[in-house]
Amino acid sequence: MPSVSSFSIAYETLNPSGTFSEGDIITGNVNLVLAKETKVQSLFIKAKGDADVRWTRKHGDRTHTYSAHRRYFKVKQFLIPEDSGEVVLPQGAHVYKFNFKLPPEGMPSSFRGVHGKIVYKLEAKLSRSWRMDSSAENEINFVSKTFPNFHSIMSQQVGSTNKEMGIFSKGHVNMDVIVNKMAYAPGEAVMITANINNSSSSEMTPKFKIKQDIVYRASGDTKHESNTVVKVAKNSVKPRTQESMNCSLQIPSDQIPTIHNCEIISVEYQLKVYLDISFSFDPEVVFPVVVLPPGFQYDGAMGPHPFGPTGGPSASDFPPPASAMGPYPSLPHSGSYGYPGLATSPVKPNNPPMYPGPPGVYPPQPAHMTGPYTNPVPLMPSPYGSPFSSSSSNSVLHPPPTAPELYRSPAPSAPQVQPPPSTQFPSAPNYPSSLMMKTDFLSQSDESPPAYSLLFPPPPAERSDAK
Repeated sequence: MPSVSSFSIAYETLNPSGTFSEGDIITGNVNLVLAKETKVQSLFIKAKGDADVRWTRKHGDRTHTYSAHRRYFKVKQFLIPEDSGEVVLPQGAHVYKFNFKLPPEGMPSSFRGVHGKIVYKLEAKLSRSWRMDSSAENEINFVSKTFPNFHSIMSQQVGSTNKEMGIFSKGHVNMDVIVNKMAYAPGEAVMITANINNSSSSEMTPKFKIKQDIVYRASGDTKHESNTVVKVAKNSVKPRTQESMNCSLQIPSDQIPTIHNCEIISVEYQLKVYLDISFSFDPEVVFPVVVLPPGFQYDGAMGPHPFGPTGGPSASDFPPPASAMGPYPSLPHSGSYGYPGLATSPVKPNNPPMYPGPPGVYPPQPAHMTGPYTNPVPLMPSPYGSPFSSSSSNSVLHPPPTAPELYRSPAPSAPQVQPPPSTQFPSAPNYPSSLMMKTDFLSQSDESPPAYSLLFPPPPAERSDAK
């Protein structure tokens, strides 16, 4: 009667899809059921990830085998140490808990193909004296969330083609194609718009196809595998006509995600939009397509959560970068003077938290103001003209604000200096000065007296009579 009745591994899932990604923690149990008391030397569990490819190719009379292997990680944890000697376990069920943290580096997603595979799994081994080792394993569905230039693959794609017709037709054909983006999750639809200008004498059929290309690499050789994921044909375009048509291609919900970070296995997708023309080469536009892993979350503003400190929640003690704190992370009085709260300092034992202030009682200041007082700077010319312009007769000059009485210093009085009588002229000729009134111009016969109009300008009625 065998001593080990059952030996298995169970782990807790983190999401409904049951997938794990870079940096996740795998927590589970090793379950051991003994039919009788048993002596055990060691019990351990390990987690590892490996990629393998293998295929054969015949060269003449010889058959050559191509193979390659890549190890991405391997961690091991002892549940019963080796150096503890033989441990006697009683009859019944025994449960050993474990946890592993997956490496944060980018690793390829799980994959199984015709000529290769990428497998992540847990392996447990029970060693006993003079007995065969008992082993158990359980695979992990790993999906990689490492996609370089993620914002670019979420952008719109545009392409065009132009073809001159051959012997059996005259004219030319032009096609412009717009695709809403490059990256799609399983179950999502690829939205395509094609503008076709058929200036030829041939009838043509627009067709849309998504193709999967798998490449295995080993020892300088490659093995290719191609599959059509989905294909749609539209109504034909008549000669000498223009048409604009939309097409939707849905990615299957169980589609394998794109694999771009494995040296020996790659999985890529292409969208091919072409015009099927009889007796002629088909003009086509080809776009790359990225199939994301299931359950992948994307934030349109900041990008996918696994990348960068501005994505999801972080356990880091360092503050977020400047891009996450707004355009003015160093402005004082955040939340005061009408500004909204921009950022707060990280909470530390000796640094109390800073809360945004109440709504400002002062009106909001322009972006170039940093102090609590407003000193307006004219950024654009006034539509009513400058207040300092002499050409405006309605301009009113306000004196600059004076300091309070507490800080006003008395100005020293300057001595009044009167100019000589011969050089003094009235600044405002409304009333004659007392000095001019005392001068007798009729008694000065040697020189002509000054003109009267210079000293006393006549009213408008007298000017018109003089003319």
